[in-house]
Amino acid sequence: MPNLSDLKNRIASVKSTRKITKAMQMVASAKLRRAQDAAQAGRPYAERFNAVMAGLAASVGASEGGPKLLTGTGSDQTHLLVVMTAERGLCGGFNSNIVKLVRIAAKQLLAEGKTVKILTVGKKGRESLKREFGAVLVDHVDLSDVKRVGYDNAFAIAQNVLHRFDAGEFDVAKIFYSEFGSVVNQIPTELQVIPAKFEAASDEGTVYDYEPSEEGILADLLPRSVATQIFTALLENAASEQGARMSAMDNATRNAGEMIDKLTIQYNRSRQAKITNELIEIISGAEAL
Repeated sequence: MPNLSDLKNRIASVKSTRKITKAMQMVASAKLRRAQDAAQAGRPYAERFNAVMAGLAASVGASEGGPKLLTGTGSDQTHLLVVMTAERGLCGGFNSNIVKLVRIAAKQLLAEGKTVKILTVGKKGRESLKREFGAVLVDHVDLSDVKRVGYDNAFAIAQNVLHRFDAGEFDVAKIFYSEFGSVVNQIPTELQVIPAKFEAASDEGTVYDYEPSEEGILADLLPRSVATQIFTALLENAASEQGARMSAMDNATRNAGEMIDKLTIQYNRSRQAKITNELIEIISGAEAL
């Protein structure tokens, strides 16, 4: 049984840890509000943008003159996986769930004889993947100095991906991120961005007249579509990360409280036992006299 001094130090240590986790929970809660508002504010634009792109894509179809970002290279041999994770840990299963989805997708592609390349956004994803897939990591985007993700960050990532596509480095590009559902529910998501895939437009009765042409408009909008989808993913990731961190720190705070209660009971029992033993020794000594 540990002595009283050890138990007292342990209780003080756990109390200090509880103060830290409680502070981190409050910080994550404040950041979550901003990140959640940004993610939810961006959804209507992204949905409407995708609806317009779906109409244009349906008009062009698989014509030979269509942009490569829509029709593809004619092959699906080489896949680029853009993995978006956090720069920091202590956010529960947020990073590990995204990495798990990437591992499953990469292993499936390799089993089919495809070539896999990985571009990581966020330090935690790179750290988790470099041991198993270090040979196929082609680039890394560091956002550790970015306090609030903006469109410029997404545009830079999109330009990196588009340059590689223009250079013929891959045929298919997919992004992996976590869609924000709630504080306790973040959904790991896989989304293909090249060649572009859009859900069918619902306003089938509306006829649009495009100027100069559908192909010309698509050629201009498709690169922006890649940047928009990446930006949406970054916003969803930011909200998911803070939600996961808030939930993890809340659990850690409650666990620390339970541990303090158990250690306090153990300390009181040990202290009472020590006092009882001292009383027995005093009484025994008095009787001997």
